[in-house]
Amino acid sequence: MSIVQDRVVRPVKGGFAQAGNLFDLFIEVGRGIFKRPFQLREFIEQSWFIASVSILPTALVSIPFGAVVALQAGSLIQQFGAQSFTGAASVLAIVQQAAPVITALLIAGAAGSAVAADLGSRTIREEIDAMRVLGIDPVARLVVPRVLGMILIAVLLNGMVSFVGIAGGYFFNVLLQGGTPGAYLASFGFLAQLPDLYIGEFKAAIFGLIAGVVAAYKGLTPKGGPKGVGDAVNQSVVITFIILFFVNVIITLVYLQVVPAKGS
Repeated sequence: MSIVQDRVVRPVKGGFAQAGNLFDLFIEVGRGIFKRPFQLREFIEQSWFIASVSILPTALVSIPFGAVVALQAGSLIQQFGAQSFTGAASVLAIVQQAAPVITALLIAGAAGSAVAADLGSRTIREEIDAMRVLGIDPVARLVVPRVLGMILIAVLLNGMVSFVGIAGGYFFNVLLQGGTPGAYLASFGFLAQLPDLYIGEFKAAIFGLIAGVVAAYKGLTPKGGPKGVGDAVNQSVVITFIILFFVNVIITLVYLQVVPAKGS
């Protein structure tokens, strides 16, 4: 095999190997959820930590994002002479797409990087190996509480982002675009429906699961000492972002096929 072929084939093999190992960790996390005793205290502590590092940046990002969606949707809809549907269009864009994605990106960037750094430092200090020697499953003891905490906080933050985004869209639509409060609120029922909220929460839970497992995997497999931990943190964020966008497309396509649009 030539040098050029080796440079091409080796990263591909490594990528498939990492994908297999990541899927294996998904399975281990699923099994670890049902192992007893459940680490309730660790779960509560990690959930509180994830919430503490994610709430403020999520709220700050959701306000301008909701405003941008409302302004763009309102401007486009006004060109078609359908100003009364501005609220419905904004709600669909925020609840179905924007809120879960914003929540996932901030969970992965803030909490996921912290989880990867924590587990990575434990790994290079050989604490994970010591736990295995003592017969303690590090996945059930450390990974499962963190993954469940990220799922819980992602679902809760998604609701907050949806509310703040809709409120921001309402504020900017009424004040800057001359919309009427009654028309904005009344249009919710024209296009929006309850399954739109369900799919947003479902996406947030799936995204939280992915962010937690990817961060845990990179934290458990750092290479090269402390520098490897830093590289693992960066890789966990990038890999999570890539997976999230692919999964979001798949879930959205399935949802649009299964749940018919209102009025169709």
